[in-house]
Formats: sequence, C-alpha cells, structure tokens
Amino acid sequence: MTDQTREEYGASAEAIEHHYGTGNDYFSLWLGETMAYSSALWDDDDEHQSLDDAQRAKIHYHCEQARADKAKSVLDIGCGWASVLMPLANHYKVDNVVGLTLSESQETWINGLNHPNVEARLESWKDHDASAKYDSIISIGAFEHFAKLGSTSEEKVEFYREFFRKCHGWLDSKGHMSLQTVAYGNALPGSFDPFLAAEIFPETDTPFLAEIAKGCEHLFHVMTLRNDAEHYRRTLRAWYNNIRQNRARCVELKGEEEVARFEKYLRLCSYMYEVGGLELYRITFRKIDNPKRF
Repeated sequence: MTDQTREEYGASAEAIEHHYGTGNDYFSLWLGETMAYSSALWDDDDEHQSLDDAQRAKIHYHCEQARADKAKSVLDIGCGWASVLMPLANHYKVDNVVGLTLSESQETWINGLNHPNVEARLESWKDHDASAKYDSIISIGAFEHFAKLGSTSEEKVEFYREFFRKCHGWLDSKGHMSLQTVAYGNALPGSFDPFLAAEIFPETDTPFLAEIAKGCEHLFHVMTLRNDAEHYRRTLRAWYNNIRQNRARCVELKGEEEVARFEKYLRLCSYMYEVGGLELYRITFRKIDNPKRF
C-alpha cells in the first residue's frame, strides 16, 4: 500500500474532531457517567436497567474477552473519554494502558486526569509505534471509521487487512483482541445515509461482516461473534431521552441547530437498527502466531 493510498483511507483527524470535538460538557449531559460513546450491553430480561449499568457491563465484557485480567499491557484503539482506560488501570490493575484517539479534546481530557498507568496519544493506529508487545487490544466504536465513503469493497478489505496486520504485530503470542463495530445489515442497500455522511460522520463508511472476516484471514482466529443490533437501538433511545431531559442546557452549550442535528441523527440511527439496515458486532479475536500468509 502506497503512502498516498494510506492518506486516503479512513476518517481524518479533522473529520473525527468535527464530531467528537463538539464539546466534553455537551456530551457529558447525555452519554451518562461512563462517557461511553458506543452501544451498551443490555440485560434483555431487565427493561428497567440503567444506561450507566449497561455501559459498565459492555466495558467489562470487552475487558474480559481481551483477557485483561491477565494482562500487564493493553492498547485501546479509539479510546474516547477513557471509559475503558480507567477500568483497565483501576479494576483490572493493568500496569501499562495506552489509548489512541484522533480527537485533541479527548487526548487533553484524559491526560489531564494524570493517572500514572494511563497514557492517551493523539495518534492514528496507522502511525502507532509500539515500544513493546501488548498482551491485549480493545477497540470499541473505531473500526467503522477506518474506510472512507466511496471506497470499493476490495479497497476496504485492504484497509482492514492493514489494521489487522498492525494489531497482529503489536500483540504478544496468542494475544486476544476484543472489537466492537457498527456494520451494514442486509435489509437495506449498503450505503451510508447522506445526512450522516455530510453532517455527523464525514469521511466514514462502515464494513460488511464479510469484509471484516476477509481482512483478518490468516492473521486471527475468530473466537466469538455477537450481533447486538437491538442493544444499539436501545442505547440510542437512552441517549435521545437524555438530550430531551437536558435540552435547555444542551441548547445553551451548543445552540438549537446543533442539538436538533444530533436529535435527528439519533432517531435516524435508531430506525436503521430497527429495520436491519445496520448491525452491531462484538467480535473476539485470538492472534495466529505463525500465519501462513500475510
């Protein structure tokens, strides 16, 4: 892959900051205590479960799938506001926790916490240079930004394969990676909604499951696969309700037009999960130590 091609794939830092740099105070009003900006893991038998409890369940699920309880060093790709970084350091007692983000707002906020075992880097996975092997990798809600809208399926597979090659090289022997990503479903044509592409997530296209599988071929074993699309719909509804309950303050911070834009985005995505246009995959991978082919 040429340097020019590498520059063209995946959402740029500017595109990421366009969305995630909207404001930490604004996001805190509706994301909840964990500041986790991705689908929660809900208890299907508990219709009264809180968003915060469901988000904590999601965080622990990924930490457990990545075998964080046995890890001394963990990489979080797309670390957001440290919703996984801090539990890794505090609950799982990981000595070295590294988070990658393209959002300057998030990097500044995390490093301002001054946790001795946690480091956030304003860095793309494409440019990450690990000084030593990681025991585990976690990536939640970042993979869907790794291909740009307009890329062919073949190009997307190569982009994803580059990601899996990098992760393979960073992981220690038989290391585990836990990944969560939005993906296209089968009920609607595989195309990113024009409003979402222009107003919410510029430079972004989501994968199909087959593209993910092709990208990791001969590099990782797929150990578990869950499709929790309904969990994301429930999460989006919880976020929307939080905005409505805190709307006056949201408008005070960001203005009526911006808040209305987010409300539309949350309603639209909820509908897309409901009708099967989008899926939510949680996938556990284990490194193949001696792959036959790269």
